[in-house]
Amino acid sequence: MLTIQPLVRLTGVGYEGTDLDGFIRELHRESVTLLVDVRLNPISRKRGFSKTALSGALADAGIAYEHMRALGNPKWNRAGFGGAAPELRAARRIYAGQMAEDGARECIERIAEAARRQTVAVMCFEADERRCHRDLVLEAVRERFRLAVGA
Repeated sequence: MLTIQPLVRLTGVGYEGTDLDGFIRELHRESVTLLVDVRLNPISRKRGFSKTALSGALADAGIAYEHMRALGNPKWNRAGFGGAAPELRAARRIYAGQMAEDGARECIERIAEAARRQTVAVMCFEADERRCHRDLVLEAVRERFRLAVGA
């Protein structure tokens, strides 16, 4: 029996070390049509990356923007993502527990549904995805696709 895996158009992106123009160019290179912001508080000291400015610049570039606060990582858990292996494991475990909450699960489903129709980028600040909670968000969305294929 032939199993067809659904097309998943999903990527992660961090804006650390880039400017707004370069960030948008990268999104265009990846054919992103929806950017999902998973920062708890979508503010930034970096010019152009706070919610209002970013969503406006993305709209001008033809990219939709959606902030999903329910997928934000609490400030008190962020240091662990930059720590040694035991701290990273603990921070990931804590965040994974938060993702079990209803609001977060609903957001994961919305991202998965959007990724069936368009190219979605999940965004936070951190450049190294392995050191960012968005890595777990991406894993959870990809798991939804694996479950759909196995169903």
